Amino acid sequence: MKRVSIVDVAREAGVSVSTVSLVLRQKGKISPATIARVQAAMDALGYVHNVAAANLRANTSNLIGLIVRDFSDSFATKVMASIVQALERQNYMVFLGQPQDEEQALERCLLSFKQQGIAGVIYLSSDNSTSTLPEKLRRCQLPLVVVSQSLPEENCDLVMRDNRQAASLATRYLIERGHRNIAYIGGAENDRIRLQRLLGFRSALSQYGMAFREEFTPACAESTQAASQVTRQLLERNNTVTALLCHSPNAVIGGISGIHQVGRTLGKDVFLTQQVALLGFEDMLHINLTSPSVTYVSSASEETGRQAAGLILRKIGEPDLLPQRITLSGHLVVRESA
Repeated sequence: MKRVSIVDVAREAGVSVSTVSLVLRQKGKISPATIARVQAAMDALGYVHNVAAANLRANTSNLIGLIVRDFSDSFATKVMASIVQALERQNYMVFLGQPQDEEQALERCLLSFKQQGIAGVIYLSSDNSTSTLPEKLRRCQLPLVVVSQSLPEENCDLVMRDNRQAASLATRYLIERGHRNIAYIGGAENDRIRLQRLLGFRSALSQYGMAFREEFTPACAESTQAASQVTRQLLERNNTVTALLCHSPNAVIGGISGIHQVGRTLGKDVFLTQQVALLGFEDMLHINLTSPSVTYVSSASEETGRQAAGLILRKIGEPDLLPQRITLSGHLVVRESA
């Protein structure tokens, strides 16, 4: 079967080949009626525009490489969905890579991006224990935007969440609700998100003339079992604790379990001594189906994705643009747990 060309479309629509080309590229001043006629001809003939070939001729690309290291990270998956939606609205498509390491696998991923004619790369960082980017990325010749939950010490185009602001906001809310013994549970000792949030936690306590107590900030492995254990131990040793800030979704689940294990309940009433308020740092739909639903500081994941998509397109359009650093603040979503 003969392949349909733009010559065939032009003949069917009764217009010139150049007019069809302008319609396909969405260029020039073409009347809506002519555009409709060309589109009707394409539909009738089953014409499919070869974008890759057009990009090759014009030395352009509508492909963006997206590197996601950890699909189990709910923040990363929400950001990824937002990036894809934002880029598709601008007629860009996403080429997804998930390298299993930062050496050979990452190098193969970047090479594949180049071979596919990728215009730029967005990297969703998942390592919260280091302040540097992988060497392969630092040497990447393509426009690059990094999305990170922790602050990397790199001079790069970056979109990140303000962890210090989030913890400060959460702590001030709890203090203003009457809580005086607030703990932060979860996160490894070297987790940079944890360290940044503890700075905000300490700052808010200081603002209200309250002391920061190391024993009220137990670190633990990233699992519900570990978070449950440290919560139970904390509450057994310090029965005056009335509120918990939970580092992660696992810490939220483990925290709820630990509260129940010591015979206390989850809730926001500071005057009921058996109740413990609990506050997280991102929305968890599967937890909020239960009662009470969890109060949290939003992770701004959707806005993070939109900003990352916008920044990579600006970098592609303006190669000499100086490195941009976009920091996004979360907002408090008050529900039943605090």
